[in-house]
Amino acid sequence: MNRGAWLLGRLAQIVPSFLAIGVAVFVLARLLPGDPVSAMLGDHASDVTIAKLTAQLGLDRSIPVQFWGFLTGVVHGQFGTSIAYRIPVTQLIAERLPATLILTGLSALIGIVMAVPLAFIAAQNANRWPDLLIRGVFQVGLSTPIFYVGLLLLTVFSATLHVFPVGGYGDGWGEHLRHLFLPSITLAFSFTAILMRSLRGSILEVLTAEFVDFARSKGLRARLIMGRHVLRNAMIATVTLVGLHVGSLLGGAVITESVFAVPGVGRLMVESIFARDYPVIQALTLVLAVLVSLAFLVTDIVQMWLDPRVGR
Repeated sequence: MNRGAWLLGRLAQIVPSFLAIGVAVFVLARLLPGDPVSAMLGDHASDVTIAKLTAQLGLDRSIPVQFWGFLTGVVHGQFGTSIAYRIPVTQLIAERLPATLILTGLSALIGIVMAVPLAFIAAQNANRWPDLLIRGVFQVGLSTPIFYVGLLLLTVFSATLHVFPVGGYGDGWGEHLRHLFLPSITLAFSFTAILMRSLRGSILEVLTAEFVDFARSKGLRARLIMGRHVLRNAMIATVTLVGLHVGSLLGGAVITESVFAVPGVGRLMVESIFARDYPVIQALTLVLAVLVSLAFLVTDIVQMWLDPRVGR
């Protein structure tokens, strides 16, 4: 199979996944206890008011009719109007999505930049004090809850040293990066630990391979061997791990955005669940599914570049 056909096949696999996710989120949103009308009006609203708002929101229609309206809206790129915010869902998500994308992208970048050199140092000093120190520090990162790391960073760098803002998003790219730096470090801490441990193990495995011994016997420089032969082969498993943990980063953004008061889609999802805002819950789930699927696709493309056997 050539690479073009392989790529088209991967794209075709995404379509049934979206359909299954759409059905699941539509059903699960309506299985949540309570309803949006009660969340908006409270417990003391009259039956007439409740019936009027229910009809206005279209919640008096049968479930199949509501589901058909949801599907036709998705096909046309329309997700309806937010029940809680009373604005189009696409507009609401467009306002909140950039903050989450910057947060997760910056977290992934910080994690990769930190994990790669530390994994090399740990692998080249296996079972000696640099290796033990690096693994010990990041073991703490794996064991510490995200919200506690965030609160600790807020206390030290915002409340005490006043280096970074306490929360928010800021205006302009410079302010965005400044406001999102601490949340990104918080989100990247455990992510870096996972990548570092995986890459360290891969490097140690590749260093014992026969082709590395052959490269050394040819007299190639150590830097060339590590960069061209060891790193390229060791990164294959790590790239897969990065792709698999994109969903974890997006899930961690829900907690991180709440701790740092970042107006992203993670925080919006929590607010929408409490408000039983069905259109927003459904749209956000599909948007996040698209992002994760695209991350998997990019991961597969990078893997195909690192290992040409993947696309065959």
